[in-house]
Amino acid sequence: MNGSVALGIPSVRSDEPDVSGRPNTPLLGDRYGRVGRDLRVSLTDKCNLRCQYCMPEEGIDPLPNDRLLTDDEIVRLIAIALDKLGIEEIRFTGGEPLLRKGLESIVGQAAAMTNHLGLKPELSLTTNALGLSRRAARLKEAGLDRVNISIDSVDRDIYAKLTRRDRLHDAVEGARVAQEVGLTPVKVNAVLMPGVNDDQASPLLAFCLDHGYQLRFIEYMPLGPRGSWKRGDMITAGDILEMLEKDFTLTPLGDTVRGTSPAELWRAESPHHPAGNVGIIASVTRPFCGNCDRTRLTADGKIRNCLFGDSEVDLMGLMRSGASDDEIADRWRGAMWIKKAGHGIDDEGFLQPDRPMSAIGG
Repeated sequence: MNGSVALGIPSVRSDEPDVSGRPNTPLLGDRYGRVGRDLRVSLTDKCNLRCQYCMPEEGIDPLPNDRLLTDDEIVRLIAIALDKLGIEEIRFTGGEPLLRKGLESIVGQAAAMTNHLGLKPELSLTTNALGLSRRAARLKEAGLDRVNISIDSVDRDIYAKLTRRDRLHDAVEGARVAQEVGLTPVKVNAVLMPGVNDDQASPLLAFCLDHGYQLRFIEYMPLGPRGSWKRGDMITAGDILEMLEKDFTLTPLGDTVRGTSPAELWRAESPHHPAGNVGIIASVTRPFCGNCDRTRLTADGKIRNCLFGDSEVDLMGLMRSGASDDEIADRWRGAMWIKKAGHGIDDEGFLQPDRPMSAIGG
């Protein structure tokens, strides 16, 4: 066991989760009947943007290479997740995953695997798309299915202000080439921040509808620099809908379309743009914890059962100490069994995770 217990500081982190009562099943089940089928794999904590909702302007101190999973270790853990734990979807994240030199090789090896049902997993990538135009074709050839691209404004100055980098052209070009080579559907993720890009809801939707992309607004979450998030200042799902309804007719598509996806979906129509769908991921004001099917592997080999969780289980250390695949799988199951019912953002005692978003993985 590591970490410490004291009033007012982060709670215990344990490598030996209490798994009493866990049923004898190979799947990643928890005490509330949820089953993890979607694996998020962070490939690096480094990023070439400095988005205000994610990182401080000066960035963060990156982990040294010897504290990061190697390409072979990542591939081994993916194989365990698919073969032994029932994972069906894999999303590669960061930091910025395009900064991982072995990305194409990792994708290619994952694409050659099948899961416990004999099915190929769906492989996707969350990226800021800087440099994607040069690598999209190779990633598609390696077996990547689709991409999620972060574009928080289609106004160059606003984009530069929010990301602290003047790189909108590269992101837009990355999205264009991704669609061209078949990494579809291209999904665009956007976070609206008060006083920064809070007038960009309709322009972003118009841009995505015109280009055939699927837009997802994500509520600003307490995962950036400490002290930067204030619950009362955030732009909520309700605010976003109110903004969009000034320019578009929105028709809710309902839970039958949503499934376990975190995004609530609407059909957006306008006389000035092609019709299409828009989603809102309202992690704060409309939490979807009851349907969560995600498990997260950080770049330094820790399992997190919740984006906002206060516990981690170290698989890298276990693996480097000589553990078998079965032992690693069993520890992973234990990490998921203790998953809490909800993230607790609105609870009085909620503490922002120690790690920023870039160090957890999206």
